[in-house]
Amino acid sequence: MWLLITFLTTCFGAPALAGFRTTGYGNLPTDGHYPNPPQIQWTGGYFEWPCKSTKALYKNSGKYNPKSIIATRGQIYRDEVFLALPRYKSGVPATLARTSLKPGTCHTTLVPFPCWQMQEEGNCRALQSVVDVVLDVNDILWVLDVGVVNTLETPIRRCPPKIVAFSVKTGKVLRTISLEGLAVKSSRLQYLVVDYETKTGQVFVYVSDAANRAIIVYNVQAGKGRRVILPKAVTTGCNNRDVLYIALTHKSCGSSLLYFTYLSSKKIFSIRTEFLRTGCAEGRVTDAGLKPNRMIIIGTDNGSAIFFRYEGETEVYRWDSNTCFKESNFKVIYRCQTCQLATHALADYKRGSMRVLESNFPDYMQGTVGCGAVQQITTMRGCW
Repeated sequence: MWLLITFLTTCFGAPALAGFRTTGYGNLPTDGHYPNPPQIQWTGGYFEWPCKSTKALYKNSGKYNPKSIIATRGQIYRDEVFLALPRYKSGVPATLARTSLKPGTCHTTLVPFPCWQMQEEGNCRALQSVVDVVLDVNDILWVLDVGVVNTLETPIRRCPPKIVAFSVKTGKVLRTISLEGLAVKSSRLQYLVVDYETKTGQVFVYVSDAANRAIIVYNVQAGKGRRVILPKAVTTGCNNRDVLYIALTHKSCGSSLLYFTYLSSKKIFSIRTEFLRTGCAEGRVTDAGLKPNRMIIIGTDNGSAIFFRYEGETEVYRWDSNTCFKESNFKVIYRCQTCQLATHALADYKRGSMRVLESNFPDYMQGTVGCGAVQQITTMRGCW
């Protein structure tokens, strides 16, 4: 494991359910006590460059192409949002960046996080292609770097996959977890979840591996991990193993469940994390229910609610996992007015609200974005 910086146990000593914050979205005040969170929108990607010559160098060498840039996942910390900018195509100079959410910001400027040096393609000490980010209660930003670039063109495996934990306040690397021994050549790592064990405060990370019908489980303190193979039933109805979504929910009793489903599968499943941590998935997976349609899970409220939308549709639904998984319990809580599609639901703790990261992702995939992909962060509004 490279770049292993001394791990501060105190960073992960948070007790029990304090591992993640919840916002009680069902009880948000509606009398104006919370300011209306601003919406930001940008096209392509305008970066804060060290100097004009650096920008010219990147642009002339093909390392900077605004049309290649799209934010797919994000996390909000106070007045900033940290964005995953996967290197799906060539021309993405930075794969992890932050930008301001402060009211009155005229232009959305992307600032590489934590620095430009950490964005160097081909340097395995740096980030190659970030596909997911998670911010925990200790203000630690966990980053899933798959190590493969240009995935929509000619994929190039630059480095082994890894998870990097940054201090969101200082930008320092707190931990680097190599997934080289847990992923295989055929792996397609897609989503990341961070879980604090209730009694001991131990930190576990879960990563979905769609190609191998598996979830990687890693105990951060112990420095050990395993691949948990899921039952064949989870692929029922799948023509191929496309996208494996995972979502962590917390119960009031202190237990937690990991829900998972393939995009094209007919059902959604769950497993108690206490079983997942020990690698005992056989006989422990629960069939949560039949999906009405192809479902795209975009996030949780770090409590019991899961947010999702149906493929190709702009409406975002909320399902309280304390209730049965059926359509009558799915509540529409947001409709995009600009026909953008949501890729991530973000908790904005400072303003006591949920945000949604949206873009014209299908146009980006087809290469028909004009000057660049249109991306925006909007506040969810609807019936809770």
